[in-house]
Amino acid sequence: QVQLVESGGGLVQAGGSLRLSCAASGRSFSAYAMGWFRQAPGKEREFVATITWSSGYTYFADSVKGRFTISRDNAKNTVYLQMNSLKPDDTAVYYCAAAAYASGWFTTPRGYDYWGQGTQVTVSS
Repeated sequence: QVQLVESGGGLVQAGGSLRLSCAASGRSFSAYAMGWFRQAPGKEREFVATITWSSGYTYFADSVKGRFTISRDNAKNTVYLQMNSLKPDDTAVYYCAAAAYASGWFTTPRGYDYWGQGTQVTVSS
């Protein structure tokens, strides 16, 4: 079983920055890719960014491209989401997810097998 624990959320003013962390654990943890999603009240969960574990290939949603970066520390089994130039529209619960295999669905929740509990990010105007 894989456990994902997010941290780093909080309240920040528009234009500010936050860095989210996602620590993965579990017996013989391995994943093909890690992703970040977010869900605002009354909205569906939406894709934010993904990174492949071995090669470090990254892909971002258009709404965050140029403002967010995703990285991983293989030794620590940890993925990071650096969020800069935050906007009120970025307010949401942010979820970390792990894809055990390459499914081709990396921009949708169905492409991921394990999920964290989420961390709240609130951006004030």
